[in-house]
Amino acid sequence: MPDDLKTADAFATSWNNLPPGSVYTRAQFEDWFAPLHEADARDRRVLELGCGNGSLLFHMAGWRPAQLEGVDLGASVLSARRNLSAQSNPNWVVTQGDLTTYRGEPRDLVYSIGVLHHLQNPRVGFDSVLANTKPGGRFHCWVYAREGNAVIIWLVDPLRRIVSHLPWWFTKYLVAAPLAAPYFLYAKLLRALPRTHWLSRLPLYEYSRWIAEREFAFFRHVAFDQLVTPQTVYLDRATLEGWLRDHPRVVPESTYLIFRNGNSWKFGGLAR
Repeated sequence: MPDDLKTADAFATSWNNLPPGSVYTRAQFEDWFAPLHEADARDRRVLELGCGNGSLLFHMAGWRPAQLEGVDLGASVLSARRNLSAQSNPNWVVTQGDLTTYRGEPRDLVYSIGVLHHLQNPRVGFDSVLANTKPGGRFHCWVYAREGNAVIIWLVDPLRRIVSHLPWWFTKYLVAAPLAAPYFLYAKLLRALPRTHWLSRLPLYEYSRWIAEREFAFFRHVAFDQLVTPQTVYLDRATLEGWLRDHPRVVPESTYLIFRNGNSWKFGGLAR
């Protein structure tokens, strides 16, 4: 818990210093949630574990769930509430609490996007996702992959261990921004060039083409998110297959595990 609180506080400094609204586009939101669609949330009870500033909740509210709740341990719940107040769906609540121990009324859909890999024990976070999903309900998660992230693991992660202890403004503007600049040019170049076999072998190729749709401020935001957190775990396919296979509440034939953009995993299914 203390380590997770440090992580939540670190992310709150990131989320609470962003402009109002969602940092993500509608297309990004839908990409993170595929193979789920609006019909999986409409008129249902939906829970997000690790909601940050409500950027995903903001778009999820547009899918018109009957009830929508976000849970986060840090002070980012303040900006989440402001952002949710700016959209038209009134059926929402943002709760400050530890997602690993949170237990509410079981929901039709529970998701956790970009959070489990920052927990001291990611498996405990996954267990909480299932614990809050009703029998027959859906769960959906997204995490950093060990596969495809060698550049991040060997170059960025060692830097993170140092700069995560520095003031947030120093990390954001004097570390993340200069680091994001050359990567911004690299990603834009890859997106401009036609796909070829040899280009596809370059580091972070698919991810770079995906993020290149966005402006520099989003690149800086992603770099800052990578650097500000005290802990990050990169999860491999075998680990996630084990979670899905061994958890007693997962319906085996319902599961999916999707390699996304060459450097992350989406996975989910139905709960017993």
